[in-house]
Amino acid sequence: MTRKYSDMNQHDALYKVARAYPGGLEALALRMEVSVNVLRNKLAPGIETHYPSFEELSQIVELCAAAGVKDAQLPLHALLGRHGMAAFVVPEPDSVSEDDLSQTVCRVMSRVGDVAEAVSTALLDGKITDAEADLIEREFQSALTVLGEWRARIRAHHRQGE
Repeated sequence: MTRKYSDMNQHDALYKVARAYPGGLEALALRMEVSVNVLRNKLAPGIETHYPSFEELSQIVELCAAAGVKDAQLPLHALLGRHGMAAFVVPEPDSVSEDDLSQTVCRVMSRVGDVAEAVSTALLDGKITDAEADLIEREFQSALTVLGEWRARIRAHHRQGE
């Protein structure tokens, strides 16, 4: 039986992201300078005697992001979600035009619409499955990210006017 990993569970998300590192856990362990067996034991959701430290979690996310692993920050989002919090990447644009601000607000509204659509679709049968909850969470993260981008662009626009 194949295990289904949840994007909303920080342990599952970390394992999923680490396995997606180019070359897999073997390459990631080599880069972290730990044995692959130790890393595998710390990341495998079924092993309850070993856990990664905060530093190891940060290092895994950092290395995966640098390697271009899709959703490398997913474990952080899952961890914060567990505690009723949310995070988003805040880009710092060098320069901002009026068109950038207009286009960004359109992306914000589009992403909020995507969240509403995911929730509406999930609730058609009156319940939200694990897969639907993961999709809704990803849509929320996308909306928060573009909202953070909008905020950063407005701040940069303000700084340009000073």
